[in-house]
Amino acid sequence: MNSSDSVNSISAVYSKVDVIPQQRILDRFDAYMSRQDYDGAEKHLLYWLNEAEREKDLRSKLLINNELIGYYRKTNRRDKAFKAVHAALELINILQIEGTVSSGTTFVNAATAYHAFGEYTESLVYFEKARSIYESSPQIQKHLLGGLYNNMAISYQALGCFSEAYTYFDKALDAMTEVENGKLEQAITYMNIADTVCAQQGLQEGEEKISSLLDQAYSLLSDESLPRDGYYAFVCEKCAPGFSYFGYFAAAEELKEEAKRIYERT
Repeated sequence: MNSSDSVNSISAVYSKVDVIPQQRILDRFDAYMSRQDYDGAEKHLLYWLNEAEREKDLRSKLLINNELIGYYRKTNRRDKAFKAVHAALELINILQIEGTVSSGTTFVNAATAYHAFGEYTESLVYFEKARSIYESSPQIQKHLLGGLYNNMAISYQALGCFSEAYTYFDKALDAMTEVENGKLEQAITYMNIADTVCAQQGLQEGEEKISSLLDQAYSLLSDESLPRDGYYAFVCEKCAPGFSYFGYFAAAEELKEEAKRIYERT
């Protein structure tokens, strides 16, 4: 039996799809994470991973392994994160879906895990795979493309490839002009560019440019047209430490207080 026959054989055996209640699994996982019950979240995913294996539901196995990649990245468990990465990549081959947007999402998750654990060159391998898919997909949502470019830029920055980093930050900013409430993502990108200028030039030499970037980020976050919802609060919390680091303490405190007000209201 040649390799293609082997893949076809495995695909035939794992013929049941979508037997597992995928949306309910994701909703319950989000509930565990929102109350910081990390043990419960892991047990929940592993239980359904076993169920997907028992039911021979490969697509659900891929979904759950993608969630595990993010979970183990967030909880800083390198070996388990990479185990989930390898399982997800293998499932792409078995399902023969490389080149689809679904495989692109998996490549992004794999790349993000490699970046989180300091494997920046490897992360760019998978970011490039995702970029090839996303850019050739006419129906791709612009926020996915913008997020991809932003993450690629951060990996290039970590490698000291500053020219490439700025190129992809610019692409991220452009993509987010076409996204509803994309000003929030643009604010995050401006904060990331400020970090990159600092890494390249240092605080003193890059002070003027960094100050301009922070002003742009703050102006976007202050836009009255943006809904003051949970995601707005999340972005405020994400950006506040950056403002503090660069000495914008009043702006940082304002963002933290705004996030607190939103969470208390909701």
